[in-house]
Amino acid sequence: MDNLLEQDRESMQNLLKHRGEPAYRADQLWQWMWQKKAGNFQEMTNISKALRSSLQQEFVLQRPEVVQKKESIDGTVKLLLGLSDGFCIETVIIPEKDYYTQCISTQVGCPMGCVFCSTGRMGFKRNLTPGEIASQVLVAGRHLEDTGLDSTRLTNVVLMGMGEPLLNWDAVKKAMGMMTDPLGLGISRRRLTLSTVGVRDRLQEFGRSRLGMLAVSLHAPDQELRRKLMPGAATWDIQDLVSALEQYPLAPRERITIEYVLLKDINDSPAQARGLVRLLSRVKCKVNLLACNPGEHEGYQPPQEKTILAFEEVLRSKGLTVTLRKSKGQDISAACGQLAADS
Repeated sequence: MDNLLEQDRESMQNLLKHRGEPAYRADQLWQWMWQKKAGNFQEMTNISKALRSSLQQEFVLQRPEVVQKKESIDGTVKLLLGLSDGFCIETVIIPEKDYYTQCISTQVGCPMGCVFCSTGRMGFKRNLTPGEIASQVLVAGRHLEDTGLDSTRLTNVVLMGMGEPLLNWDAVKKAMGMMTDPLGLGISRRRLTLSTVGVRDRLQEFGRSRLGMLAVSLHAPDQELRRKLMPGAATWDIQDLVSALEQYPLAPRERITIEYVLLKDINDSPAQARGLVRLLSRVKCKVNLLACNPGEHEGYQPPQEKTILAFEEVLRSKGLTVTLRKSKGQDISAACGQLAADS
């Protein structure tokens, strides 16, 4: 049977229209699925028994299944999620001061092959469907409720988990629509961030969609080093990528987030910081610095704190806005670059 969670709201409206149902019925059904997190049709008490029975004979409400839970000493939770075909993905719930951020996946594995990333070492298995992407938020919300926590505090979602979102753009676009729909998950586009290494044409299409904020994984100040660290991403020359970022559509107060993972003795020198400043001189951006999180089989290490601070100071002294991101969930391999579901 088909998974009803794969239907966007327009498709839902058409589905029920063909059944002779009034237009508002689609909105009710949509709210039960996404806002009220209904796990079965029988929970939908303001929908007629006849319609519930009819839908149950043709559709399922199938979310990824929690296979394993791991909790960090800092409160971060990593969920290993099983999909209907036996593959697994990971999603991470990150506690902030007064809200939660969820990091969700868009592919099983990743084809980009970034050498310091555990997901990249998995290789690519398949794309996720729109329902598999968006319903990770439902699973996280249910986990919070089951553990006595407030699921309404899950307000921020970042597409920074397994996979390159823009290589699965059609499904990601549909899923982000489900997440931002006021009758769906109702997540503000300013609290929904897509992280990409940069994919030609699709980057601009995402910008025109206005579905969320943009973060770009750069990790090198020049093309030669980026090719060594991010072979899949470097097929788009770094200068051409930056030119595209200069033209990226932004509202007056919006900025692109540039993600830069610092690798000891590889991309962390003051000279490389100055190179990064030159590269980004005409991009409306802020820089998010993060010391690398070593994976089990990787030869990459985080720099010493003094090296990180020196790199940060070069950027600040040249007028860039910089944030030093604190790594969370490292002890359970839930931090940036550490996701690698066994499947």
